[in-house]
Amino acid sequence: MSVFQLLMLGASAFFAFKIYEHIQTLQEPDLRDDDFPNSEPRSADAFSVFSPEALVLKADEAYEEEDFQRALALLNEANEKDPNNSDILFKIAYILQKVSDNEEALKYYKEALELDRDNEFIHNSMASIYRVNGEFTSAKMHLQTSLELDGKNPVTYYNFGNLLVEMQHNEEAISMYEKAIEINPEFSEAKVELEKLQSE
Repeated sequence: MSVFQLLMLGASAFFAFKIYEHIQTLQEPDLRDDDFPNSEPRSADAFSVFSPEALVLKADEAYEEEDFQRALALLNEANEKDPNNSDILFKIAYILQKVSDNEEALKYYKEALELDRDNEFIHNSMASIYRVNGEFTSAKMHLQTSLELDGKNPVTYYNFGNLLVEMQHNEEAISMYEKAIEINPEFSEAKVELEKLQSE
């Protein structure tokens, strides 16, 4: 399992929890033409009966089916209806990152972060993009923040270790890999990277 897949696994768990929250209160509106007696006849495109929550659930289903374009379309519609929802913005960014549109993904991550400064997944995801872009200082800042928010996520320590290797700070990287393994003794990727450094 790659680093990115591990990050996605953590984010997927976050999605699952949010989906559960949405299901608890999900109700579809019962809309009929006679509710709007003075209005013009409406086409399907002119008015969507789906709530933002329902659109997000449909987007999650599309994502599971790897229909990323449909998932994005549904999330964009949800974002139109609920423009200040950090979860929706995060999911848009997450899928954009999945399809390698990192520049656009970063824009949505920043919007989500403005609304939810304490979301470790946003910080972790932004760090991933900054690392790919070679912006190591920004990546390190977001990983540090992610650890401050949750010091028990082994994936964050692993990602931090990888960043430090690229920055040629191998001693610090070793401690990050060791911490990841301490939290998750079955973390094989962290063990491999640790062995590489210790054998040098």
